Amino acid sequence: MRLFRTFLAASAALLVHACGGTGGPSAADFTRAVYSPAYAAGFDIRGSETDSSTLLTVRNPWQAAGGIEQKLLLLRGGRKTPTDFAGQAVAAPVCRVVCMSTSHVAMFDALGEIGRVKGVSGLDYISNDSIRERARCGVVRDVGYDTNLDFELLASMRPDLVLLYGVTGENTVITGKFRELGIPYIYIGDYTEESPLGKAEWMVAVAELCDRRDRGRAVFEGIAGRYNALKATVDTTAVRPRVMLNTPYRDTWFMPSSRSYMIRLLEDAGGEYVYTKNRSDTSVAVELEEAYLLANRAEVWINTGACNTLGELTSQNPKFAGVPAVRTGRVWNNNRRQTARGGSDFWESGVVRPDRVLSDLMAVVRATDADTTWYYKRLE
Repeated sequence: MRLFRTFLAASAALLVHACGGTGGPSAADFTRAVYSPAYAAGFDIRGSETDSSTLLTVRNPWQAAGGIEQKLLLLRGGRKTPTDFAGQAVAAPVCRVVCMSTSHVAMFDALGEIGRVKGVSGLDYISNDSIRERARCGVVRDVGYDTNLDFELLASMRPDLVLLYGVTGENTVITGKFRELGIPYIYIGDYTEESPLGKAEWMVAVAELCDRRDRGRAVFEGIAGRYNALKATVDTTAVRPRVMLNTPYRDTWFMPSSRSYMIRLLEDAGGEYVYTKNRSDTSVAVELEEAYLLANRAEVWINTGACNTLGELTSQNPKFAGVPAVRTGRVWNNNRRQTARGGSDFWESGVVRPDRVLSDLMAVVRATDADTTWYYKRLE
């Protein structure tokens, strides 16, 4: 009997080894470039020479991250996590995903994989019709916000992966609880990309989670092709209209960096940003008097917060009525498509459709018909 038990144990060990169940490559073996982004700076995908598993590396997923890296190992073929791997690991493809950002929802939608999204944060602020309909049927759940997450609900959902986003750093309260509950997570850093196409290219990382890398590459290349074709039509010798952005927030006017995503879009559309002082990687606060002077130097004004009419804008400050863009009717807001609670599709599907945003901004800069725009509307 003892000999028979020894035989069974040895046979089982051989079977597990043959199926790759006890191991696979070392973490150091993932050196083969599987996908190197053309525009995004925050991720890459690598594989080994002996395994179909891949390693998604995310770099600097929040502002001022200072070289931080996070790694997600996507296991395939029944492989186990290598003993020398310290990051998160999941079996691919993931089937049950929770998205903490609306832009992540849009990436799954663009890939035709929206059915994998089982949880979201802030349902009232999500524009996606499929998510809203499946939420009404109870298929998609709202897991809450930030440190007010419903961890009991999350644990009961048993997600394969939670996609997080960070603004100023890792939320260690959340990630610590996830580790305690055994819920895998990864930060998705599309938020930090300065290139519009770099933001959209993160859909390839999401496609890798779904085993749809070729689909992700094809969808993204189509978007990049349309974006670059539109950009090429801009007359680089023409005078560029100066553009003012934003409105005061609690008596402070924040102006984006001239390196930012929004300014890249604006310049690619043929506009000129009116504020050139900020070369940092974050928005800066500008005194109201200086902002008012900047607005007076601009021919166009965009992204006016919650304002839906010129009357609402000038009610914030009667002096705005004399600003050139207000007098000529060249004030636009990016909230043409929004939910009843104020969630903006510009920050949802617009992240993965920079070609469509660029088309809008070209119409804004050229003062063409407002009916041609998708995300922007002219204030009246």
